Amino acid sequence: MLPAPDSGFTIPDNLTAILASVKKDLGVHIYTGPIGVESARPGDVLEIRILNIEIRQDWGWNFFRSYMGTLQEDFPYFHLTIVPLDCALQEVAMPSGLRVPMRPFFGQMAVAPRAECGRVNSKEPREFGGNLDCKELTAGSTLYLPVQTDGALFSVGDGHAAQGDGEVNGTAIETALRGTFEFHLHKDRRWAAPRAETPTHFITFGLDPSLDTAAKQALRNMIDWVVEMTGIERSEAYSLCSIACDLRVTQTVNNVKGIHAMIEKSILLRRG
Repeated sequence: MLPAPDSGFTIPDNLTAILASVKKDLGVHIYTGPIGVESARPGDVLEIRILNIEIRQDWGWNFFRSYMGTLQEDFPYFHLTIVPLDCALQEVAMPSGLRVPMRPFFGQMAVAPRAECGRVNSKEPREFGGNLDCKELTAGSTLYLPVQTDGALFSVGDGHAAQGDGEVNGTAIETALRGTFEFHLHKDRRWAAPRAETPTHFITFGLDPSLDTAAKQALRNMIDWVVEMTGIERSEAYSLCSIACDLRVTQTVNNVKGIHAMIEKSILLRRG
């Protein structure tokens, strides 16, 4: 989506060039990549440290249309909102005058899927990452992705200036971002699903068309990680998650929906 030529917004030259030259195919997301990681093999885990994220333009957009979003039956029409981004105040100015804090992050971070999967749609997140749309993955956070193919082949895109958990109408404040990443490879770790950490929390993900199933996956993955980090019994880890772990809806709109589980690092790193 682009603003009108007379809107006063600045449209980056490379954005118009991309839109003019790239053919829409499997999904609607613009990716940068892939980046090969030497010696990465299936069974390894790629650690992606998100060092910095910068907003590259002074505007962003949000839209919904018929048959899209969480409340398709309530909003069966097209609606586009283009908003100014106030980078000085780190706020999004809504048409009503309401202002939303900016927390820029990339909705898409992925390694390549297994070769036998062939080409896949960019919309659905899977074990390789992809369209996770987790707003916790801002600068200073770390994402861990299970390597699916030789070289890992990391790609990133889908810049968001702000998003609520759920991304309920199907889009966030979509915009152009520039990111700086640092990669570390963990050999033969054999995790089955993405994991992440922020400066304050450990995060696990569940991904499934059913939010109930996604919740179970995220919880099981968190129990596994707690046991790995602490050595406590699984039964105690289950109890701990009921006491101290939060289950949050990552997104409800990508066909494969998401739940992420969060637990404070200080709980696991402190023993009486």
